Amino acid sequence: MALLDETVPKTQFAQANGARLAYQVFGSGTENILAVPPLAQNIEIAWEQPDIRAMLERFGSFSNYAVFDKRGTGASGRRSRVPGIDERVEDLRVVMDAVGFEQAHLFAQSDGGPMTLLFAATYPDRVQSITLYGTGVTTMRDATQEEHDASRDTVCREWGTPESRIVDFFAPSRANDPAYRSWHQRYERHCATPDSLGDLLDLCREMNVDEILPLLDVPTLVLHNTHELIIPVEFGRHLAEHIPGATLIEYNRSDHFCYIGDLDPWMADIERFVTGTEIPRKPLSPKHDVRIVTLGRFAVEVNGEEIPNSAWGSRRARQLCKRLVAARGRPVTRDELIDMLWPEEGDRQSLSARLSVQLSAVRRILGGGVIANRESVRLNLDEVSTDLNDLFESSGDEQITQLYAGEFLPEDLYDDWTHGARGEARSRFTQAARAFAAQAATDGNHELVTQLARRLVAADPYEQEFHLMLIKAHQEAGLAGEARRAHESWSRAMAELDLDIPPLESLP
Repeated sequence: MALLDETVPKTQFAQANGARLAYQVFGSGTENILAVPPLAQNIEIAWEQPDIRAMLERFGSFSNYAVFDKRGTGASGRRSRVPGIDERVEDLRVVMDAVGFEQAHLFAQSDGGPMTLLFAATYPDRVQSITLYGTGVTTMRDATQEEHDASRDTVCREWGTPESRIVDFFAPSRANDPAYRSWHQRYERHCATPDSLGDLLDLCREMNVDEILPLLDVPTLVLHNTHELIIPVEFGRHLAEHIPGATLIEYNRSDHFCYIGDLDPWMADIERFVTGTEIPRKPLSPKHDVRIVTLGRFAVEVNGEEIPNSAWGSRRARQLCKRLVAARGRPVTRDELIDMLWPEEGDRQSLSARLSVQLSAVRRILGGGVIANRESVRLNLDEVSTDLNDLFESSGDEQITQLYAGEFLPEDLYDDWTHGARGEARSRFTQAARAFAAQAATDGNHELVTQLARRLVAADPYEQEFHLMLIKAHQEAGLAGEARRAHESWSRAMAELDLDIPPLESLP
């Protein structure tokens, strides 16, 4: 995989959910580094710039280095809509799989930081370390919506034109270099369209992963230029203060682009951090066999072992997982999920970021298992199985009866979103159990009929047919006392509805 002379690494493509992601991998080191994209880049055109080439060759000298373009930008599929942070996390996993990195050190710049932090919280067993350069839990300063819109519109209007001021703010030390300015304006046109850039800037405003910082358990190096204009050094200091064990190094520089100027100081710091023996190696978790149980109780079983409640981190993450199971693989809108988890709060922007944090917790437990975009979230049934889906996909009466272990999510009985799945599951069971009991009666298996009738009565105590079935089964088995008690139970259930039932002696 070594980079030879002036040869640019071959661009390859990984197929993500609805998008084609362009990536390159090169280098001759023993450690794997995956670079997480900043706002917008183009992995092919970037090699034209000598400063960027020097940085990439330096990375390749001590690592196997992989880099990719976000969907909707650079050499990746441009028809794809710019993704939200949840899709970006899964795209990162897709690229890791495509390049063959079971584990990697992550290197993130600018708005790649929040995505990297969320990935590290979601898939900690795949992350050996993270290096964060010029980033934060968010990449936007506080501003009103009007201020943000005005700034975004100006940047998008100037993007890729001679009026572009990107270099002035992102690389001020090169602002008086006309050749660099001209190249960068061309580069901007190859990185993203103005419309895509506007989406990217809007999404940057929404991203905030502050809640997950105390939960991170990954070696972390935070690098920041003290005098840069785009992302204040206070953002980097906040990361170092709130990520357990993180190390902060500041450089007396003013450029946001890390490749501008002398590479040696910060590249040496990264090389020592990545290749040093002091970085512990997390063992890679075995392949997840994930099953979600919702009939009769709620549980998630990974490789046959039940996940304890304490592992979830919050009740909201559990409720989110349950809601996705109830949808049976169909998408649930983000707005609906936000309303369910935070019914009394109204700040959609901050709540969308908090939803991403909860999705991270669900993905961490499930080892993936969730497909999310900017509008909706759904369970990935190719990666997880659920007893609810098995119930609806089964066709045999006996199998359905065995699968139904009880009411759907009984601890959430009064939540409106559970009613549809609960009623449908109960109906599926009662139809199958009724038919199964009829066959058992034909076969003279009164014990099985009795068991099924009891379960039917428990599932729907107001259905008179099931009470009659139970009484008759007891009578045919010669259990007069049991038949009388079943009749009394039927009478009590009907009394709740102000209905009378015939005497036991008059039943056919």
